Amino acid sequence: MTLDRRSRATEAFFGRRKGKPLREQQVERMTHLLPERMVDLDAAAPADLKTLFPVAVERLRLEIGFGGGEHLAHRARTNPSTGFIGVEPFVNSMAKLLAVIDEEGLPNIRVYNDDATQLLDWLPSESIDQIDLLYADPWPKKKHWKRRFVSQVNLQRFHRVLKPGATFCFASDIDTYVNWTLQHCRDHGGFDWQAQSASDWLTPYEDWPGTRYEAKARREGRSSAYLTFKKL
Repeated sequence: MTLDRRSRATEAFFGRRKGKPLREQQVERMTHLLPERMVDLDAAAPADLKTLFPVAVERLRLEIGFGGGEHLAHRARTNPSTGFIGVEPFVNSMAKLLAVIDEEGLPNIRVYNDDATQLLDWLPSESIDQIDLLYADPWPKKKHWKRRFVSQVNLQRFHRVLKPGATFCFASDIDTYVNWTLQHCRDHGGFDWQAQSASDWLTPYEDWPGTRYEAKARREGRSSAYLTFKKL
């Protein structure tokens, strides 16, 4: 089956895929557990994405770039009736999440280990209740800003797959990326920023577990912004 595998605005993937060598047990999980949880893009997307999960789920949530998986695992534990799809191409991060899945089960998690744009193009229209993009690589140098995941072409992808009234949540500790995201969502025209006051975007999301990236930012004296956009 031929799929539209366009990447982001630059039509290229940017980011690390491998870090430190995996330990034997991690290799075992990547070999056997990962295929069990992987979303297979070579197969046609099911008309009802809820059938991707072996348990009954009521909502579908996509997290792009889940890092160490702390947030994704926490949400899966506390929201067992939500089906989560986590995307992370970095092998070491995927190995960390698989260790948690191996220990706890968490049947409401599926994963994808390549460029998120491929998954976004595979998903049916209006199939997702929420997209989380949390502490994505900010590419701080201006010459690299085109590599940021938030772009008009990717916002259009978000808009296509989100259900009417669904949300896009973005968190970052980098002011330029926060402003970039606000401007891009405004210019797109299909997303309504939900903040009513400054406290709305300075306050973490409800039941927020924090992430190691956030903890590092605070140690280094940076505060975070938590933006919520609703699909129009």
